[in-house]
Amino acid sequence: MAEEYPHRIALLGLGTIGLSMLAMHLRRPDTSITVYDPRPDYESQIRSTLPALLDSSQNDSNIVDNLVATSRLKLATSLPDAIKGATIIQEQSPEITASKQALWKEISNLTRPETHLWSSSSGIAASAQAASCEPESRVAERLLVAHPFNPPHLMPLVEVVPGPETHPERADFVKHYFKEIPGPATGSSSGSENQSMPHYRPVTLHKEVPGFVGNRLAFALLREACHLVGEGVVSAQDLDSIVTASLGPRWAGSGVFESYHAGGGEGGIEAFLQKLSPTIEDVWGDLGQIDIAGEQGWRDMVVKQTQEAYGPYTSQTRKKKEEMLRDVVEMQKKKWGELP
Repeated sequence: MAEEYPHRIALLGLGTIGLSMLAMHLRRPDTSITVYDPRPDYESQIRSTLPALLDSSQNDSNIVDNLVATSRLKLATSLPDAIKGATIIQEQSPEITASKQALWKEISNLTRPETHLWSSSSGIAASAQAASCEPESRVAERLLVAHPFNPPHLMPLVEVVPGPETHPERADFVKHYFKEIPGPATGSSSGSENQSMPHYRPVTLHKEVPGFVGNRLAFALLREACHLVGEGVVSAQDLDSIVTASLGPRWAGSGVFESYHAGGGEGGIEAFLQKLSPTIEDVWGDLGQIDIAGEQGWRDMVVKQTQEAYGPYTSQTRKKKEEMLRDVVEMQKKKWGELP
């Protein structure tokens, strides 16, 4: 087992992110994955959901049986059973600091010092998660955040966020691990040509900040979007149209700084900031400062208009959106090759 599967992963938490992460890890032929979730129905959830996330035409529970039979997948019934012999432990527990602290403290008494410790948290820093662990457990030296974007089996970004005590080689290891995961099958000739190009693009942050970077950018846009809808400036559906017809396509090919660097012409971003500074200053000074826990008028409007525009989020909607994500990511690889 150890020779055949050098990466033995304990995946803790099998919600939406955990199941998507499982499908992603299974694309590497050198991995075996043991999964555990305290929910009593987690096995049935795997059998009903995992086949659709895998690059396989065998869209039924038989594929799970085959994975179990070949020792690629093990369904653990306890935490100690799940992490026994693991080289990598990755948690997807609820976004509650105290819960994550308790989990790592329990794990610290059961794991070997060389085991890599990863958290899929979308905003809780590794240093906060390791705060309750004893120094001799060396959890703080091994723990880092490997924050995927949803759904991880498709989205290329992984934010690698070490804590101040995390050893640098631990961050190097996780970056190399994700870069070597093949991308999802596309079923097209252009997709097959792109399979040799890296799919995952791990980015290491230089310091811990709440929410990391991807979510901070997304939530900043969300706040202003809620403000504009709440103030009656634009409807929720029309705001989405503005994003998908302007910022979305542009940002799929260029990031924030590259886009505005091009917007400045020959003078680049310096010229852009100089020419547009009065407008930028006016807008920045007028951005909405809404309180998500306070007055709820804007929230009621956002929820009502979004539900009226799009209805319930169904499995068919998810499938269509995932197909679109695949196309966008493959387009990036086709047009630009190996991205940094």
